[in-house]
Amino acid sequence: MCMTCCEAVERGVAPINPCLCGAPETQAAMQRIEADISRRQLLGGAAAVVGLFAGFGLAPREVRAQAAGRPVVLTNLRFFDGVTLSMQTGRDIVVEGGRITGLPATGTGPTEADVIDCGGRAVTPGLIDCHWHATLVGVSQLVALTQDIGFVHLMAGREAGATLMRGFTTVRDTGGPVFGLKLAIDQGAVMGPRIFPSGAMLSQTSGHGDFRLLNSLPRMPGEPADYTERTGVAALADGRDEVLRRTREQLMKGASQIKIMAGGGVASPYDPLDTAQYTLDEMRAAVEAAADWGTYVCAHVYTPTGILRCIEAGVRSIEHGQLADSATIRAMAEAGVWWSIQPFLADEDANQYSDPRSQAKQQQVAIGTVRAFEEGRAEGVKMAFGTDVLFNPTGAATQGRQLAKLTRFMSPLEVLRMATGAAGELLAMSGERAPYQGALGVVAEGALADLLVWEGDPEAGLDFLSDPDANLRLVMKGGRVFKEAL
Repeated sequence: MCMTCCEAVERGVAPINPCLCGAPETQAAMQRIEADISRRQLLGGAAAVVGLFAGFGLAPREVRAQAAGRPVVLTNLRFFDGVTLSMQTGRDIVVEGGRITGLPATGTGPTEADVIDCGGRAVTPGLIDCHWHATLVGVSQLVALTQDIGFVHLMAGREAGATLMRGFTTVRDTGGPVFGLKLAIDQGAVMGPRIFPSGAMLSQTSGHGDFRLLNSLPRMPGEPADYTERTGVAALADGRDEVLRRTREQLMKGASQIKIMAGGGVASPYDPLDTAQYTLDEMRAAVEAAADWGTYVCAHVYTPTGILRCIEAGVRSIEHGQLADSATIRAMAEAGVWWSIQPFLADEDANQYSDPRSQAKQQQVAIGTVRAFEEGRAEGVKMAFGTDVLFNPTGAATQGRQLAKLTRFMSPLEVLRMATGAAGELLAMSGERAPYQGALGVVAEGALADLLVWEGDPEAGLDFLSDPDANLRLVMKGGRVFKEAL
């Protein structure tokens, strides 16, 4: 009876009275959770989802609410703007309506404002992880591939809050069923970073996104999709027509960019690392479909053959690529493609694998990582930071430490630029498909107000990133303060 009534309410043909949806307690909860969403939208089920997340302690908390009509001024600070390789002083940062609206000389900003005294500490833009898997990082591979998808999503919600508290205010999600989590974060039901979603990873049969067991082969026409396909982790697509279909499906769901698997991987047991995946025509199908929507394709790939094929097809972002040779690195620089690269060093922070085949591939990638950073920088390839922590709940907490490791290859502020201003440039390639309009990764007038206050000196080193609980004193995303310990 109640369900029938709710359905009728959604269609706008029945009153609410017979149903508990109209109870005063329910109404009050709805208003607290999402004051700016219409009642009709909430009756569509959002209230139930919010209730589940709140039960796990995931409801967002705003530490310092901005008074209506009053700007916020951050003062007594030195800041890195995400681009210039020096710390700047003598300015305040003014925030209004979720954006940075000015950088006036200290003490010359608006007089009617809420002031945050940063105590002389360092301010940086919110960090950006350009290769993250929001729904696949907080659970093991066994859980991700076998457990109830609702549990997987709730664990993803919990990890999203932890990600924000590490200072990563934006992530580019490079594969997984993340659209629901993104919606919950954007609507204020869950605390977490901004998400640029790719949706399901596109893979050929036998590719890096084919997670089926061997006893599932062969799949015959008319047979149901595998669990990972049904839940949106991956989409198997062979041939131009099927690649077009699956690409368009992800765009329809809201993908800001498309992710394809263009070569073998470490985590997958059945595709050797040296394999090239997807033909040139199949890649071009994905690129063309994405371009029709004003966005681009990024590709998981390690080897020269795969990278060069991606460049020829029009792929704009190479994910990983640690086995590229010198000629391939030069080709990347000449083509102006982005290198979304990770500190895969097979150390204590690496993803853990029990399969000897994966362990061997991991060591091979680690050897290539050092040369990739050194030669990539020397050739002037555009680089952005990512971690690709995968099926590794413990490893997720190392996100900041992995960024700090890059100081072995470049200066601390160059490292920070990879995870702020440079990463923001990469995200901007989504164009009109970008889910958030405004500059990210920079402290500049008009940019989205994602700001961090740190206990540490970014010019001297980045070890302070390893312990955000102690060293991250303020987290602001979109002008809202989610943590303050000044």
